[in-house]
Amino acid sequence: MSQDRLPQNKLTPPIAAKKPQSLILHNDERVDNYYWLREKENSDVIAYLEAENFYTQTMMQHTEVLQEKLYKEMLDRIQETDLSVPYRKDEYYYYSRTEAGKAYPIYCRKKGGLDAAEEILLDQNQLAEGHEFFNIGVLQVSPNHQLLAYSVDTSGAERYTMYFLDLNTSKLYEQSIEDTYYSFAWGNDNRTVFYTKVDDANRPFQLWRHSLDVPIAEDILVYEETDEAFHLSVGKTRSQAYILLELGSMITSEVHYLAANNPTGDFQLIHPRTDGMEYDIEHHSDNFYITTNDEAINFKLMKAPVSSPRKENWETVIPHREDVFLLGVSAFSNHLVIYERQRGLPTVRVQKFATGEEYEMTFPEPTYAVYEGNNPEFNTKTLRFNYTSLITPNSVFDFDMETQQRELKKETPVLGGYDRTLYQSEWLMATAEDGVQVPISIVYKKGIQKNGENPLFLTGYGSYGYSYPAAFSSNRLSLLDRGVVFAIAHIRGGSEMGRKWYENGKFLHKKNTFTDFIACAEYLISQGWTNSDRLAISGGSAGGLLMGAVVNLRPDLFKAVIADVPFVDVVTTILDTSLPLTTIEWDEWGNPNDKVYYDYIKSYSPYDNVEAKEYPDLLINAGLNDSRVQYWEPAKWTAKLRELKTDNNVLLLKTNMGAGHGGASGRYESLKETAFDYAFLLDRLGLGD
Repeated sequence: MSQDRLPQNKLTPPIAAKKPQSLILHNDERVDNYYWLREKENSDVIAYLEAENFYTQTMMQHTEVLQEKLYKEMLDRIQETDLSVPYRKDEYYYYSRTEAGKAYPIYCRKKGGLDAAEEILLDQNQLAEGHEFFNIGVLQVSPNHQLLAYSVDTSGAERYTMYFLDLNTSKLYEQSIEDTYYSFAWGNDNRTVFYTKVDDANRPFQLWRHSLDVPIAEDILVYEETDEAFHLSVGKTRSQAYILLELGSMITSEVHYLAANNPTGDFQLIHPRTDGMEYDIEHHSDNFYITTNDEAINFKLMKAPVSSPRKENWETVIPHREDVFLLGVSAFSNHLVIYERQRGLPTVRVQKFATGEEYEMTFPEPTYAVYEGNNPEFNTKTLRFNYTSLITPNSVFDFDMETQQRELKKETPVLGGYDRTLYQSEWLMATAEDGVQVPISIVYKKGIQKNGENPLFLTGYGSYGYSYPAAFSSNRLSLLDRGVVFAIAHIRGGSEMGRKWYENGKFLHKKNTFTDFIACAEYLISQGWTNSDRLAISGGSAGGLLMGAVVNLRPDLFKAVIADVPFVDVVTTILDTSLPLTTIEWDEWGNPNDKVYYDYIKSYSPYDNVEAKEYPDLLINAGLNDSRVQYWEPAKWTAKLRELKTDNNVLLLKTNMGAGHGGASGRYESLKETAFDYAFLLDRLGLGD
């Protein structure tokens, strides 16, 4: 970047002190000069982060007008006073609504019909008063609709405190339960509840049973998972018949079940954990339906009698197929809904239990996302689902599974005259270096020329088998309307093209994730969509690892990079079993205590591979209370980049000192963070207003 494009108030960036720490494993020494930044209680660490924040604020000062303009644009597209589509459960219709000027939703219901009087269950705005950060985890009404269980996190560290509210009297129970996690289940007696607790590393490892009539100190520990590679969760079948205790690592699962009418009984095991075997449970009538990868890499569907659900009694319902990835099933009284991925896109089939007849739902666009909506009722012929694409705002449909008629209940409004006919989306294929075809979802405003001069914003993830959805964002219109092309690289490590797509982007194949992304970027350049001086990229968490890896491999290919809460210090982090992102991660990346994996991970770990060379413009975002990717990973990466990079390009570290992995809570503060990121991107691409 030429010197005249730098802001005039350019400061000398903060320089972190170097305090060499020797880390030795497998007779290999790594010297980490910035290991000391892990010391959160050290005032020098906080001072460094605050100095970086001041530097970032000063370096971005010339974009403040643009930030405000972007924020207003994005806010003006949102219907601030709005209502979710109510869903029915027994006599009640539940929904949430928002009010202009208020950052959080208000949770409500009506009894008997939508014309009935509104009852406010919980106003998150009132609860959030006085808190810089506020998030709700559990929010579940009891089976008789008289009690509400909810949990809150006020730091972003994802350790929740649970409360119980009597909806008849609007009074809280005196007792609360600390250090709980996201999952929860009510027994059918409306008094017994099951909740999970986290250990020091934020791993949900215990299942507890509590009765609302009994002191918390007398709660019963139902199960404790001692294997640090496994997380624990609890849930309930849609039939309301069973409570499920689910235990899972990245590649192995185990499920126990308990009749919800007998919540003080003993959980029964369906099938003991077998290394590499995963399975999920759905209940219908006298059977459990089991989605499993047992001798079926793309998964198959089995069923077994509830009375004897061990594996020897499993019968095939949907066999394994090489070209179809079975994501899971959803059971209703008369219908089975089957979610799959085929040719890279999500598909939905509906099957009648009585006859076995089935049909496939169709969707109109070349790239899209579809997922099940809120369907709490078992005895219904209506399936609620959500559909969205890069052009179509999130749309809630009610689908009659008998007549196959779909009713659009609501499309998220985009104010300001959004006209989808002005935009075009496409499904492209890039060729990876090993010849594999890698999908790209792309959207742009009609009228652009493929002359190699368009600014382009490319993103990706490529880990944990997560398929990056081609979903709509009204915020993104602020980029598209300025001529920016937006693209998603559906790289290996996700599951877009089936389970093998995931397997070929993990362990000792992880580098395929990075080279796939580079191949997508090179393809977009070769096809005239953009050029390397107009190409910006972004990714968060494991997608931040992607960002760090590709800028080490091909810094010349990209103009600007946004890395959100990036997982970049891979070797050190997953050797530290005191951290949340450790033991369970060995099933994703490999265990570096094994030299083969140590050498391989070290060869791509972004922090370990920073070199003395030129890097693109970089904005790195972090959260001080992040329990998934600790703040010191982006901080250390920034410090090492400052030490070694040989260019004058911008390098900014922005740490939210009151939030965690998900960034700011509340819709207005979240919008401001997006406006900041977009202002950086547009400014670096020469599109600052």
